[in-house]
Amino acid sequence: MISPTESPSEPICSAKGCRAPAVWVLAWNNPKLHTPERRKTWLACEEHREHLSQFLGVRGFLKDVVELSEWREPEAP
Repeated sequence: MISPTESPSEPICSAKGCRAPAVWVLAWNNPKLHTPERRKTWLACEEHREHLSQFLGVRGFLKDVVELSEWREPEAP
Protein backbone atom coordinates (compact mmCIF):
# COMPACT_ATOMS: atom_id res chain seq x y z
CA MET A 1 0.00 0.00 0.00
CA ILE A 2 1.31 3.44 -0.90
CA SER A 3 1.09 6.15 1.74
CA PRO A 4 -0.41 9.53 0.80
CA THR A 5 3.07 11.09 0.83
CA GLU A 6 4.52 8.63 -1.70
CA SER A 7 4.29 9.05 -5.42
CA PRO A 8 3.12 5.85 -7.16
CA SER A 9 5.39 6.75 -10.10
CA GLU A 10 8.50 6.82 -7.90
CA PRO A 11 10.38 3.53 -8.38
CA ILE A 12 10.95 1.63 -5.15
CA CYS A 13 13.28 -1.18 -4.17
CA SER A 14 12.21 -4.74 -5.04
CA ALA A 15 13.50 -6.20 -1.75
CA LYS A 16 10.70 -7.68 0.34
CA GLY A 17 9.22 -5.05 2.64
CA CYS A 18 11.51 -2.26 1.46
CA ARG A 19 9.91 1.04 0.46
CA ALA A 20 13.15 2.95 -0.19
CA PRO A 21 13.66 4.74 -3.50
CA ALA A 22 15.34 2.60 -6.14
CA VAL A 23 18.82 3.60 -7.27
CA TRP A 24 19.90 0.50 -9.21
CA VAL A 25 18.46 -1.76 -11.90
CA LEU A 26 19.44 -5.42 -11.75
CA ALA A 27 18.89 -7.02 -15.14
CA TRP A 28 18.54 -10.79 -15.12
CA ASN A 29 17.11 -13.79 -16.86
CA ASN A 30 16.44 -17.41 -16.01
CA PRO A 31 17.96 -19.42 -18.88
CA LYS A 32 15.52 -22.27 -18.22
CA LEU A 33 12.56 -19.95 -18.88
CA HIS A 34 13.79 -17.03 -20.99
CA THR A 35 15.55 -16.61 -24.31
CA PRO A 36 19.16 -15.38 -23.92
CA GLU A 37 18.36 -11.79 -24.95
CA ARG A 38 15.35 -11.43 -22.61
CA ARG A 39 15.92 -9.24 -19.54
CA LYS A 40 13.75 -9.11 -16.45
CA THR A 41 14.49 -6.35 -13.94
CA TRP A 42 14.53 -5.82 -10.22
CA LEU A 43 15.06 -2.42 -8.65
CA ALA A 44 17.33 -1.94 -5.66
CA CYS A 45 18.10 0.76 -3.13
CA GLU A 46 21.69 1.26 -1.96
CA GLU A 47 21.11 -0.98 1.06
CA HIS A 48 19.75 -3.97 -0.88
CA ARG A 49 21.83 -3.82 -4.08
CA GLU A 50 24.44 -6.31 -2.89
CA HIS A 51 21.94 -8.74 -1.35
CA LEU A 52 19.72 -8.86 -4.44
CA SER A 53 22.77 -9.11 -6.72
CA GLN A 54 24.10 -12.07 -4.73
CA PHE A 55 20.69 -13.77 -4.76
CA LEU A 56 20.54 -13.58 -8.56
CA GLY A 57 24.26 -14.20 -9.01
CA VAL A 58 24.46 -17.53 -7.17
CA ARG A 59 21.70 -18.80 -9.43
CA GLY A 60 23.50 -17.61 -12.55
CA PHE A 61 20.66 -15.21 -13.39
CA LEU A 62 22.33 -11.79 -12.96
CA LYS A 63 23.31 -10.18 -16.27
CA ASP A 64 23.91 -6.51 -15.44
CA VAL A 65 23.69 -3.88 -12.69
CA VAL A 66 23.11 -0.31 -13.87
CA GLU A 67 22.23 2.93 -12.11
CA LEU A 68 18.53 3.66 -12.54
CA SER A 69 19.32 7.06 -14.03
CA GLU A 70 21.36 5.35 -16.80
CA TRP A 71 19.06 2.36 -17.47
CA ARG A 72 17.72 2.01 -20.99
CA GLU A 73 15.14 -0.67 -21.69
CA PRO A 74 16.47 -3.04 -24.38
CA GLU A 75 14.75 -2.62 -27.73
CA ALA A 76 12.40 -5.36 -28.85
CA PRO A 77 13.74 -7.56 -31.66
